[in-house]
Amino acid sequence: MADEVDYEALPPNAGTAVNMLAGALAGISEHAVMYPVDSIKTRMQVFSASPAGIYTGVGQAFTRISSTEGMRALWRGVSSVVLGAGPAHAVHFGVLEAVKELAGGNRGGSQWVATSLAGASATIAADALMNPFDVIKQRMQVHKSEFRSVYTCAKVVFRNEGLGAFYVSYPTTLAISIPFNAIQYTVYEQLKRVMNPKHEYSPGTHITAGAVAGAVAAAVTTPLDVAKTILQTRGTSHDPEIRNVRGMMDALRIIWAKDGLKGYARGLTPRVVTIMPSTALCWLSYEFFKAAIRTD
Repeated sequence: MADEVDYEALPPNAGTAVNMLAGALAGISEHAVMYPVDSIKTRMQVFSASPAGIYTGVGQAFTRISSTEGMRALWRGVSSVVLGAGPAHAVHFGVLEAVKELAGGNRGGSQWVATSLAGASATIAADALMNPFDVIKQRMQVHKSEFRSVYTCAKVVFRNEGLGAFYVSYPTTLAISIPFNAIQYTVYEQLKRVMNPKHEYSPGTHITAGAVAGAVAAAVTTPLDVAKTILQTRGTSHDPEIRNVRGMMDALRIIWAKDGLKGYARGLTPRVVTIMPSTALCWLSYEFFKAAIRTD
């Protein structure tokens, strides 16, 4: 029918605000739900000098942390994610949809270039905002962390290591996030077109497409994620080599020297376990809020 409205085709005068608000709400939902598994991933990726801080698997890590430190330890640092995820995801989805529209991604034909460009552009903007919050989060997640508040952590890290500590991992974050989001967004969009050709609000489609897209992107980028964790937690290490790690290539060299090829897969399982439902929930939440806000 001529008067039918595609719920994804937002009016130009409201699109950016709606996309940014939907993205902020989706981002907070995504990160908060999966946070305990993310904490386990961080601990598995760190080279700990203490036997108590070495974990062999997700189940073993969960049991040990909850029994020796309490369940609250798995949520330590979540406030940093909540503070950063809302604004970062708002920027991410706002840029995502704006670039997609400018690049012709909402028109017919092949959309691979437009969707990849939109995903990469959104990542550069969002990660610049989120990176300091991610550093604080991981400093609070590690075994025997001295920090219990975001403010204290930020203050101490800044005083002891300077502003650079919050951005030493930014190039690595981009090296992860640009391909991650380009892969994720492209796979998601293509699967959604196949599974939901009528562009209706379809929770099953958004969950399935989001989970598959996230799993593929997570698997490809895990080695760089290990390097990022080494960089972001360097100030907590008792190993002089790790404390003085200078960048992504230096971190990758240290991982190889200490753990060989398998070192690049540290935290692979919790990373995939975190990201699959996380991206599924993120896209489901985003599409839901996008549809709900538009109909209000």
